[in-house]
Amino acid sequence: MSKIFVDACFGKETPYTPVWMMRQAGRYLPEYMEVRKQAGNFLNLCHNPKLAAEVTLQPLDIVGVDAAILFSDILVVPNEMGMKLDFVKGEGPIFEKPVVTEADIDALLGGEAAADKLTYVYETIKILREELDRRGDEKALIGFTGAPWTLATYMIEGHGTKTYNICKKMMYSNPELLHKILAKVTEVVKFYMQKQIEAGVDVVQIFDSWAAAIEPGKYDEFSWKYMVEIAEYLKAKYPHIPVIMFPKGIPAFLDKVYGNFDVFGVDWSTPMAFAKARLGEKYVLQGNMEPCRLYSKEATTKCVEVIQETMQGKRHIFNLGHGILPDVPVENAIHFVKECQRVSKK
Repeated sequence: MSKIFVDACFGKETPYTPVWMMRQAGRYLPEYMEVRKQAGNFLNLCHNPKLAAEVTLQPLDIVGVDAAILFSDILVVPNEMGMKLDFVKGEGPIFEKPVVTEADIDALLGGEAAADKLTYVYETIKILREELDRRGDEKALIGFTGAPWTLATYMIEGHGTKTYNICKKMMYSNPELLHKILAKVTEVVKFYMQKQIEAGVDVVQIFDSWAAAIEPGKYDEFSWKYMVEIAEYLKAKYPHIPVIMFPKGIPAFLDKVYGNFDVFGVDWSTPMAFAKARLGEKYVLQGNMEPCRLYSKEATTKCVEVIQETMQGKRHIFNLGHGILPDVPVENAIHFVKECQRVSKK
């Protein structure tokens, strides 16, 4: 069956421009909070295929988006490579023992052996594939991963950071060590994405949430080339599966974007017209409403109309320019989806 979202990823004609939202399965939905309470904590929810599948489907049923994104977390990858992970209330994710030395890297599980441990993710996908096929509708299922650089920042710093000073100290004083980490993570991610595809996702997205932490002259060396390596590995094996790249906060180096992938996710700090001028001929563009506009229906409608006008005649997918925030009213999220479909209806 033809899926509108998959068609749009390949730049095909669609009856309207499809829409989904990053973090659409999450805390703004009371139904999600109920399931999370049932699971006990966030990590338990990621590890429970039945409950993870349930929250993945909630935005399809409640908000009306055109694609479901697998409910999981980017940090399950380093966790299964052997790093003990905890989500601490008020602090976020914490790795007990960050990567400091070459011996620490060597001690981590790599390649397919690490990807094989993420069975709960593949189980979740299988449940979702079965359910979506049973429904027989056109909704697509998106799988995802964090980019090697974004994953490495958590592995090296041990937690979220505003300065990235430990990573960047390594970048400038011991680049070989950082490349060794990035290369090892890249190999795991290739197999992880491959196994997500084999389990039944229709599309994959690579999130480089911390792209903006790297200066423009170093971005390709320490992040983009590894993302491209993953994308090209997947496109060679699965040309029918669209690959979306989402590096957050890199308007300064859009001219240097290259690689074999299908969709480029535009974050909210990058003007859509600017992205269109530089990348609109090469890739389908996705995005890019400022997530805080969702607090106002009027501001949402205005932005959706401007994006539609900007992208008229160009290949496009509606989305936010980053994740939906936890205190956004559900009715405003529904309004966003309906407005995207209204303004773009052929």
